[in-house]
Amino acid sequence: MNKIYSMIRKRLLIAGAAGRDFHNFNVLLRGREEFAVVAFTATQIPNIDGRVYPAELAGPLYPDGIPIEPESRLTDLVRRHDVDEVMFAYSDVTHEHVMHVASRALSAGAAFRLCAPRETQLTSSKPVVAICAVRTGSGKSQTTRHVAALLRADGKRVAVLRHPMPYGDLTRQAVQRFARYEDLDAADCTIEEREEYEPHLSEGNLVFAGIDYAAILDAAGQEADVIVWDGGNNDTPFIKPNVHVVVVDPHRPGHELRYHPGETNLLMANVCVVNKVDSASQDGVDAVLNSIRAHNPTARIVLAASPFQVEGDASDIQGKRVLAVEDGPTLTHGDMTYGAAVLAAKANGAASLVDPRPFAVGSIKDTFASYPNVGELLPAMGYGDRQREELRETIERSDAELVLIGTPIDLRRVIEIDKPALRVTYRLQEIGEPTLADVLAEHGVISGPSSLREEALLPAET
Repeated sequence: MNKIYSMIRKRLLIAGAAGRDFHNFNVLLRGREEFAVVAFTATQIPNIDGRVYPAELAGPLYPDGIPIEPESRLTDLVRRHDVDEVMFAYSDVTHEHVMHVASRALSAGAAFRLCAPRETQLTSSKPVVAICAVRTGSGKSQTTRHVAALLRADGKRVAVLRHPMPYGDLTRQAVQRFARYEDLDAADCTIEEREEYEPHLSEGNLVFAGIDYAAILDAAGQEADVIVWDGGNNDTPFIKPNVHVVVVDPHRPGHELRYHPGETNLLMANVCVVNKVDSASQDGVDAVLNSIRAHNPTARIVLAASPFQVEGDASDIQGKRVLAVEDGPTLTHGDMTYGAAVLAAKANGAASLVDPRPFAVGSIKDTFASYPNVGELLPAMGYGDRQREELRETIERSDAELVLIGTPIDLRRVIEIDKPALRVTYRLQEIGEPTLADVLAEHGVISGPSSLREEALLPAET
C-alpha cells in the first residue's frame, strides 16, 4: 500500500456493513488512481470484520485486497493511516449515530462524507420500480412481492434485484442469480439471505444479488422486462428508479424523520405506502400521514394492511406456551418488539409467550445482550452454520409447547425444529385508493390497473 500512497493524493476509509460500502467503492472509487482506500470498517453484521475485500473485486490498484476492520477501530485507523476522509456507507441508524461517527472521524483528523444517492445510482435500460422504507421492518418484503405480482399480471418478466447481503465468499458472490430453491443451497445462503430470496422464488420471480451491481444489473436486464429493486434496511436504491416506492410504519411514528437514510427515502418518494394501518393506532397513522404531507407533499399515499395468515389450524395455538421466532434484523437494529408470530399468538389465545433468553446459547445469547429491546422473542439469527446450530439449540432448550415461525422463510427448511411448529406469514392488502396499480399505471410501468387489482392479491408464500 505504501507505493499506492506515494501515487495518490487522497486516502479514504469507508465505514459500512458489507453492502452499501462495497457498492460505493465499486461505483465511485475502483480503478481511480487519485484515491486509496486504506480499509473498510464493519458493524451491524457478525463475522464480517477481520476479512478482506478481495483483489479480484477491488481491482489492480489493490493487489492484496482491502482489509475489513471493526468499526470500533475507526479512530485508530484514521490516525495510523493518516486518512483524509471517512465515507459513511450503511443504513438504519439514527441521525445522531451518524454524527457520532462523524465526530470520531473529525477528531482524528479526517473529513467526513455522505454520498448523494444519484452519485451511486446505476441506470437501467429497463423500467425500474424501487421498493424502499424509512425503517427496517416496515413491510418492504410484502410490498415488493405485491408489486412483482402486479407486474406479472400485466405480462411482464420480473427480475428482483435485492440489496446486497454478501456474508460468504465475496469473490463467488460478485454476481448471483437465483431461480430455484436449489440455487440457495448451492450458494450456501444464510438465513437472512433466504428470508429475502425464497419468498420471491416461491412466487416465480428471478432474484439477482451480490456485490458488483453494474454486472448484476446487466445480467438481470437480459432476462427481464422490468427491474424491481428490493431495498435493504432503509437504504436508498442502487438503481435509478422510474417509480420510487417508500414504505412508512405507523407503529414507529416519527422514525421516518429520525433515521438515516430513511428520511432521504421519504423526501425522494414518488409514492409512500403507509403500512399496518390495521394494527397501528389512529394517532400513529395520523402522525405519519402528517409527516408525508408536510415533508413530501407531492408524494402519492397508499394505505395498506399487513394481515397475517397461520398455516394449518390456528386453533392449535390456543392455550399453548408459545415461542415466537421473528425476523432477526427487524428485531435487532430495526428496534421492533413484535412481528407476525407475536400477533398470531395473541390473536389465537396463546397461554403465554416463552422468554427465550434463559435458554439462549452462544451468539444468540450475545444478540440479546447487544439488543435488550428484543425481549420475549427469538430473533432468527443465522449468518453461518455455527449460528444456525446455536439457533436450533436455543429452540430445543426452550420449554415451549409450540413454536410460531414468523420469519419470511420456513425455518424448517434450514434447521431441524424438534417441537410442534406453525408458520405465520404476511401479505400486503391495499385499502382504498389510490392503489399501487394506479401509481404504476400513472408512470407507464403497467398498462392499466383495473384488471390487476384482484389478480395480484396473492396469498402469502407457502
